[in-house]
Amino acid sequence: METFIGILAIVLGVVGIIGSIAPGLPGPPLSWLGMLALYIWGGGANAAGEPLGTTLLLVWLGIVIAVSILDYIVPAWFTKVTGGSKYGGWGAIAGLFLGLIYPPIGMIFGSLLGAFVAELVLGGRDGVGSLKSAFGAFLGFIFGTGAKLITSAVMLFYIVVYAF
Repeated sequence: METFIGILAIVLGVVGIIGSIAPGLPGPPLSWLGMLALYIWGGGANAAGEPLGTTLLLVWLGIVIAVSILDYIVPAWFTKVTGGSKYGGWGAIAGLFLGLIYPPIGMIFGSLLGAFVAELVLGGRDGVGSLKSAFGAFLGFIFGTGAKLITSAVMLFYIVVYAF
């Protein structure tokens, strides 16, 4: 049973990393569920024989909550700082979805292009203003995705350490 839980936890950790990049999957919460599964059913321990502790689990829960909240706030903040509107943020998300056809390059350029076109057409901005806003929306997206990716990757590391 412990082997099954260890494999399940690793799968959740890997899906968490994928979810950090792909929209629609809650990346860090899935990785944290892998840690939770190990805590409840896994009975795993690290190389020193120490079991996965409640403190570590709760600290990572706090980090997951913080990163999840920041993922919604930071892109809007970056867009606002660079003079963008809500259209830039929406365009970045739409471009990201369209860019899923050619990941990861399509996602990156799709996000940037989507924000630019949305600011240009819907936001009524000129080319330079649209580009500046698009760059802000893009930076916000990159920052949020990077934070989720790092969080999920570190949790996967802990899962592997405590699973086997």
